[in-house]
Amino acid sequence: MTTQEEIYKTEGDKYEALIAREDHLGNILKTLREITPLENRLVLDLGAGTGRLACMLAPYVGNVHAFDISEEMLRVCKQKFGKSGLSNWQVDIADHRKLPVPDQSADLVVSGWSVSYLAVWNPDTWREAMEAWLAEMRRVLKPGSYIVLFESLGTGNERPIKLDHLQNFYPWLDEVGFQNKWIRTDYKFESLGEAEELSRFFFGDELGNKVLQNNWMILPECTGVWWLKI
Repeated sequence: MTTQEEIYKTEGDKYEALIAREDHLGNILKTLREITPLENRLVLDLGAGTGRLACMLAPYVGNVHAFDISEEMLRVCKQKFGKSGLSNWQVDIADHRKLPVPDQSADLVVSGWSVSYLAVWNPDTWREAMEAWLAEMRRVLKPGSYIVLFESLGTGNERPIKLDHLQNFYPWLDEVGFQNKWIRTDYKFESLGEAEELSRFFFGDELGNKVLQNNWMILPECTGVWWLKI
């Protein structure tokens, strides 16, 4: 099976087909608005991928600057922005821990299903990686601004579960002072065949089989939301 890391490097279009189906009830935007105002904000989107959060926020914020380490993901992100008719956006390759952004220049940092990879992909130095990231957030954000993270609490689940591969990430967020809640971000597909194909493509055979067994054209997903005021 192709790993998620490989998908991010090579499968931008198919990945976009999947995440375009996510959160059909619009809970992500609603939750962000409950945490902090969006209007006139300069927003940094970390691990923007194909622009899931950046393109959603652009119509409402002052400016959005999207970052990712994958040129392939950002290729699709740029295409989406190019078709949007908006001009208040910028897209760049960057590591979460070293952003090409002036000190105290941003009003909001958002990141969906991405910052946790600092812990997952650095198993021996995950704490140092996370601390370096948080230090960078304190550098780029204006005082009183927010970091808002979205991370999985189980795809294919009606109720939240903590994933084994994020066992270091969840408690670290608590340790450094993040508040949290959970929301549903269910996927809504056009057909059972599409649901099965795209679920299997990214999440693997176990979830693909589960989609078929349950005839899921709406795939349940629980997502954690963590936020910290700087």
